[in-house]
Amino acid sequence: MNDPVSTDPDLYRVVFENDRVRVLEYRDRPGDATHLHSHPDSVMVPLANFSRVITADGIERAVELRTGQARWIDAQQHQGSNVGETDSHALFIELKQSPGHTADPSTSSGRRSATQPALGPAIL
Repeated sequence: MNDPVSTDPDLYRVVFENDRVRVLEYRDRPGDATHLHSHPDSVMVPLANFSRVITADGIERAVELRTGQARWIDAQQHQGSNVGETDSHALFIELKQSPGHTADPSTSSGRRSATQPALGPAIL
């Protein structure tokens, strides 16, 4: 796994970590781009409106993110670039498996409120 804190230490920082979660803060400016990196299953919370192009599995996708629209992100590997006119700012709450816990695939991914659209395959 390519840890984003290692691949892009100028863009990601750990703001909290314990044995169950790791919380990353992400900040960038227009024109900035990340290197290829991975995230485990996560919840992403944009703290600003911003636009990105994400590349995952050789597919590019434009993404518009809105402040406060928390969304589930399945584990993934990707890279992204800020193609908008505003700075990006977001929190990632990365989930860790607790000892002895086996995830139930029917409930471990895709949880979101009916008013929060799925983001798709990648974010940052």
